[in-house]
Amino acid sequence: MSTNQLDKKSQAWSALFSEPMSELVKRYTASVFFDKRLWAADIQGSLAHADMLQAQGLISADDLASIQKGMAQIRAEIEAGSFEWKLDLEDVHLNIEARLTQLVGDAGKRLHTGRSRNDQVATDVRLWLRGEIDEIGVLLTELQKALVDVAEQNTDVILPGFTHLQVAQPVAFGHHLLAYVEMFARDAERMIDLRKRVNRLPLGSAALAGTSYPLDRERVARTLGMVDEAGQPAVCQNSLDGVSDRDFAIEFTAAASLLMVHISRLSEELILWMSQSFGFIDLADRFCTGSSIMPQKKNPDVPELARGKTGRVVGHLMGLITLMKGQPLAYNKDNQEDKEPLFDTVDTLKDTLRIFAEMAAGITVKPEA
Repeated sequence: MSTNQLDKKSQAWSALFSEPMSELVKRYTASVFFDKRLWAADIQGSLAHADMLQAQGLISADDLASIQKGMAQIRAEIEAGSFEWKLDLEDVHLNIEARLTQLVGDAGKRLHTGRSRNDQVATDVRLWLRGEIDEIGVLLTELQKALVDVAEQNTDVILPGFTHLQVAQPVAFGHHLLAYVEMFARDAERMIDLRKRVNRLPLGSAALAGTSYPLDRERVARTLGMVDEAGQPAVCQNSLDGVSDRDFAIEFTAAASLLMVHISRLSEELILWMSQSFGFIDLADRFCTGSSIMPQKKNPDVPELARGKTGRVVGHLMGLITLMKGQPLAYNKDNQEDKEPLFDTVDTLKDTLRIFAEMAAGITVKPEA
C-alpha cells in the first residue's frame, strides 16, 4: 500500500466531504510536531491494548505478534531519528498507526479495534505525565538535599530575620533555608497525591460512549500499572468524562505553579542577599553574568529568570482553566490545546529544579555580613 493510500485511509471521514482539507487548515489543526513527544506512551498503550484484544479473542496471536514486532521497529526508528513524521497524518497516533500498517499490514489496522483517538490521547497524556511526575519528585529531593547540606554547614551563622522586610529577630542561616525545604516537601506531597488521579485509565471509553466489543479494561490498567493504592485496577468510570476530563492536567499545572512560586520566593531572597546592599551570599559565577560597561556588577541571572518563568507557568494554569470552562461533554477539538502548555510547564519546572539544585549547592555564605 502506498503512502498516499495510507494517508487517505487514515481519514475515514473523507468520503463525506466534497473537497480536501486546505494546507492552511492542515497546519492549523495538526498537532504532530508537538505531540510526537507522546510516542513512547502511545506505543506502550497500544501494546497493552493489543495484548488485551488477543486475550479477549478479538485479534489472533499472529496479529499480536506482528503488532509487537512492528512496534519494536517503530520504536527503534524513532529513537534513531529516522522515523518520518508527516503533517498529513495530523498527530502522533495516526503517524504511528500508519507506519505500523505499512510494516505489518492488516494486523496494524486491527489494533484500533474498540478504541478511538479520543480515549487513546487521554491515555497517552496520562501515561506520559505520570512518568514526568516521578522525575519531578526525584528532582525535588535533589534540591532539598542541596539546601539541607548548605543549612548544615551554616547552623552557627546568624542572619537577620525579617518581617515586612524590616529587621526583626536573629535566626540561623540554616534555619532560614530549611523553611524552603518545608515548602518543597509540601510540593512533593502534592505531586504524589495528584499522581493517583493522573494514574487512571480512560482507554475503553472509545469516542465517548464505550464500545460493543467485550474489552477487559482492568487487564489493560494492570498491564500499564494504572492501579490504586490497594493494587486494584484504576479505570475512569464514566466514558463521557473519561475522554473529556483534563482535571489532571489542570491539577498538575496548579501544583507546578505553587512549586514555582516557592522557587520565585527563594529567588527573590537570593537576589537580595547577593546585592551590595546586603552582601550575605555569593553565587557561583556560572549562574551569573556581568556588564560590559559596569564591571563592578555581578548579575544573578538564574534566580531572576526563574522568578520570571514563574509567571509563565502560572499563565499556563490560567490558559488550561480557561480552555475547559466552556466545553460541553464530551471530547472537543479544543482539548488539542492542552498539550503545549502542559509540555512547557513540565519542561520549565524540570529545568528550573535541575539548575536550582546545582546552584544551591554552590551558595557561598558570608558570615561576617
